[in-house]
Amino acid sequence: MRDAHQSLLATRMRSKDMLKVAEGLAKNHPQLFSLEMWGGATFDVAMRFLHECPWERLKLLREAIPNILFQMLFRGSNAVGYTAYPDNVVAAFIEKAWENGIDVFRIFDSLNWIEGMRTSIQVVRERTGGIAEGTICYTGDVTCTDPNYKYNLQYYLDLAKQLEDAGAHMLAVKDMAGVLKPYAAEMLIPALKEAVDIPIHLHTHDTASVQSATLIKAIEQGVDIVDGCLSSMSGLTSQVNLNSLIAAMQGQPREQAFDLRSLNDYANYWEDVREMYYPFESGLKAGTAEVYEHEIPGGQYSNLRPQAIALGLEHKFEEVKKNYAVVNRMFGDITKVTPSSKVVGDMAIYMTSNGLTEEDIMERGASLTFPDSVIDLFKGGLGQVPGGLPSKLRDIILKGEQPYSGRPNDHLKPVDLDAEFAAFQEEFDPEQTFLDFLSYKMYPQVFRDFYQHQQAYGDVSHLPTPLFFYGLKQNEEAMVELGRGQVIIIRLLYRSPTDENGMCTVTFEFNGQIRAIQIRDHAVKPIKATNRKAVEPNEIGTSLQGKLSAIAVKDGAEVKQNDPLFVIEAMKMETTITAPFEGKVKKVHLHVGELVEQGDLVVEMDA
Repeated sequence: MRDAHQSLLATRMRSKDMLKVAEGLAKNHPQLFSLEMWGGATFDVAMRFLHECPWERLKLLREAIPNILFQMLFRGSNAVGYTAYPDNVVAAFIEKAWENGIDVFRIFDSLNWIEGMRTSIQVVRERTGGIAEGTICYTGDVTCTDPNYKYNLQYYLDLAKQLEDAGAHMLAVKDMAGVLKPYAAEMLIPALKEAVDIPIHLHTHDTASVQSATLIKAIEQGVDIVDGCLSSMSGLTSQVNLNSLIAAMQGQPREQAFDLRSLNDYANYWEDVREMYYPFESGLKAGTAEVYEHEIPGGQYSNLRPQAIALGLEHKFEEVKKNYAVVNRMFGDITKVTPSSKVVGDMAIYMTSNGLTEEDIMERGASLTFPDSVIDLFKGGLGQVPGGLPSKLRDIILKGEQPYSGRPNDHLKPVDLDAEFAAFQEEFDPEQTFLDFLSYKMYPQVFRDFYQHQQAYGDVSHLPTPLFFYGLKQNEEAMVELGRGQVIIIRLLYRSPTDENGMCTVTFEFNGQIRAIQIRDHAVKPIKATNRKAVEPNEIGTSLQGKLSAIAVKDGAEVKQNDPLFVIEAMKMETTITAPFEGKVKKVHLHVGELVEQGDLVVEMDA
């Protein structure tokens, strides 16, 4: 209900399809430790692409499944977003998540920095009745015998002890890329069991297709809980096949009794449902040992390809993957999990889009504009990297700006929640709840777009999934259930040719009554004007294709070197283009909201 569809289907699973089997799962398989069903990318994607309220999903599933622990993935200082938030916002989010159904908070820091998790662990312990699961993000290979290798066994044991001391009720080993090899698990798990006195929960992805062996080795060594997915949503960038693992353990000392036939029935349901989401498949056809080279997390892999496609780089996806490994090396081999993995991905796409090599970055970096997420990482906006980031690259990226030395939250003032909530209701409407306000604090623009979509179209979560994604074909009929006993039947009869204004007339039956409306045909692409390219030294253009989301200057404005000029947004990646030199703006050529290609002229400076 979270990581499987995030890893296989770009997080696109709709609540409607989950709710159809939620109650049955609760009644037939109550012995499951937990269902991971919230957090991660689901919070963002629910609003951004599915036009659903993530809080409503939580409440509806909680009502349907009252007897199994609910688990969420929580990014510590980053909550469920990609940046740091004030401590009191993080605390308020945790409290409301607990009140509305979350039991287990899998708290991690994308850089394995304890200080990034400490506050969240304390809030769970002191303000909720939930379980604080402190998390180690696994990377590298613990079996490496190089004495200078930083991700050695002692590295993980030290982290485990620090998390236990910080108050974690449980310890999670989060192998987000699926690089924990079977014999590494055989070494790591007993060492952790010896080091700490709290339960150990192992999570891994099956990108290399050998992780069932990893889980069995871990089970033999005494691991307390392992994660798996129903068979039809398992494997590859998702988790290990739960059905097969249960079958393999039958008759063994640590067997867990499950109704395997019932689990297979649920797997058959999800196999049918998955067919409706085929456009979002990751494209990976078989397990690959490449994961040991690039270490792309399973939850990122299925999202990285659509991001590349949106930027016109589908034919260069192999190069994106290679650059991902290059960027990781440039960054000093960091742990890669959202949001740090997003930073590595943004930089890899940036380099691929602009045809840049590592040598280009190191030699020409002073004249380049990097994605905002990359700047934020090197500034300390995601926290501190144990051992630090490479100083030469840091100076190139920050261009003289000083990084933070402590927690990113330390530099953020507490939010006056009462005052800002009142202002939020005034901007939107009094019907908006405090939960909506928290969604807005996590993703301001995404929430605005979600709210406007709701105002225009209402609650589209009632639509059947094929209708939601693909619409109706001529003479096709759909039943839309609005509530118990409330069903409307829609049949598409005819649509006229599109006129010169891009409009067409759609004729349909609505509960047997014929209606006709005029709508814009979005399938018709208007003739696109080609923007002038930036070619002269005083002309500043875009570094990649996307949407011009903000312009920070006007004609005649005086700017200093590195002052922000405009922002390009493309599939969750924002890049702020800054002034390469001091001067005066002669003309701003484009407007906010325009789609731009790489190299389009936006700002012209006085020559």
